[in-house]
Amino acid sequence: MIRASQPPAVPPALPRLPVWAQPDGPVANDVDAAFYAGAALGSLDGLVRSEPVWVGSWRQRLALKCAVAAVRLAGRSEEEAALRDAWYLRPAGGDPGPAGSILGAWRYLASRPPAIDAGGLEQVCEWLGLRPDDSYDRLAETIEELAASDKPAPLAAAAIASHVVAGRGDAELLAWWLADLVLARKLRWSLPVPLLAAQLFSPAFRSGDGRGRRIRPGEAAFERAVYVAFACGAGDGLRLALDIARRADRLAAATPKLRAKGAGEAIRRLLDDDAVPSSLTTRNLSRFAARRLFERLQTFEAVRELSGRTSFRLYGL
Repeated sequence: MIRASQPPAVPPALPRLPVWAQPDGPVANDVDAAFYAGAALGSLDGLVRSEPVWVGSWRQRLALKCAVAAVRLAGRSEEEAALRDAWYLRPAGGDPGPAGSILGAWRYLASRPPAIDAGGLEQVCEWLGLRPDDSYDRLAETIEELAASDKPAPLAAAAIASHVVAGRGDAELLAWWLADLVLARKLRWSLPVPLLAAQLFSPAFRSGDGRGRRIRPGEAAFERAVYVAFACGAGDGLRLALDIARRADRLAAATPKLRAKGAGEAIRRLLDDDAVPSSLTTRNLSRFAARRLFERLQTFEAVRELSGRTSFRLYGL
């Protein structure tokens, strides 16, 4: 048996968003909305560029939250637990189903550099359940033009969303997916951070006409709504980061106590992903040993069981 290597230490301090930088009610004008978005995204930028050891888990958990809202927009009812099951419990290379494919699209967004060509767009559209289209080349060109433009990052994100929906009314899921990609390009992040779709049904996108109607891309006040949504999304992302950082700290403290051969790879997967199945097998870790390892980590409160089941369990920070 060999002792698992300890993961790098969690940074001692993470960016925190000041209370004054978060809207506490409806935002009535574009200047205030832009101020909130700039303050929040500036704080988030510090976290993204610091690349903490657990950043993969953080991005994938944000992807899951975006996918829940996207699935709802698609007229389905799957929540986080059902989406996790669809993704992690399918056979290797198997079809995760319509809702799981939507999750797959946001997981793809969170794990690839913020650039996409016609072939990549075609693949993403397939995951999102969109019919084939001959506009992928032109759309890829529009993304590049917006990324190179002098538009502020949130406005460029709003512009690509409005452009997509104007061309294809059934492509709103793709519009939100691309908005986060364009934001990452404009901010020069190495990987996108899934933010915007998670705010789809939040007050940020509710009209002020007394009916609470959802503001769609291209409609009046959409750009202001995107500013507010990015402010709220960045705030949610920073709060999630603080929670994951604390859990990663406990995992780092528990690691020296582990003697399971192959534990290091399991720990790396916990830091890189939203969840890891208890049935994990690697070259140095059997399925039985993995289950014992996760149960031991759970006794140290270093991981959580995410499914609520007694079998086919999923573990994560």
